[in-house]
Amino acid sequence: MVAKLIDDDPEEAYAYSRIALRLASRVAAVREAAGFAAYATQRYTEALAEFRAARRMTGSVELWPVMADCERGLGRPERAMAMAGEPEVQKLDKAGQVEMRMVAAGARRDMGQIDAAIVTLQGPELASNSVQPWTARLRYAYADALLTAGREAEAREWFAKAIEADKDGLTDASDRLAQLDGVDFVDALDEERDESGESSESRVSGESSESKAVADADAVADDVAGGESGVEPVEGDKD
Repeated sequence: MVAKLIDDDPEEAYAYSRIALRLASRVAAVREAAGFAAYATQRYTEALAEFRAARRMTGSVELWPVMADCERGLGRPERAMAMAGEPEVQKLDKAGQVEMRMVAAGARRDMGQIDAAIVTLQGPELASNSVQPWTARLRYAYADALLTAGREAEAREWFAKAIEADKDGLTDASDRLAQLDGVDFVDALDEERDESGESSESRVSGESSESKAVADADAVADDVAGGESGVEPVEGDKD
């Protein structure tokens, strides 16, 4: 349920994740899902704790990049940079290494090192004409860094390249490129709402996210813990 909700309603996903934690906190997949739900709602302290717990349970380095990004979210880019130089990075698959590079570039930007951020993103994956799952986001990050550095012509080129690779609409590269070209978009649906005086709140169900989450708690327990709702939560997870 958390995975289904996290993109469209991260707060509700977070509510479900807390219930799942109460029911099956010793299941690594539950801790990981709770981490991503907290991460999506910018609760970085909680997210980092859950990711660390999941990593201890599985021994996997897969979550290393998102853990480093949590450090950025907590205002600790230096720690993110330190993690980018740890041996765990060499154990990541190609997608994980590219993700780590983007996190490291973000940390450089957080520290005001925009030129270093640009260099960090450069590499064979950026230069390749092959389109991989990470290509659109990598090109977008590079274009955004170039634009921040005042290199608008290059940024326009790389936003265009990001659009070519972004078949699933993962980025807003098309909007960014249009902005650079001076094109303004108007949301026709918003205009219709304004004209009719209809508020989006008038169509919102009165049933709260919390009540729906509680009503479906048994289903969550079945999904994440095989119905073993008697498992006690793990407390005091530390690094």
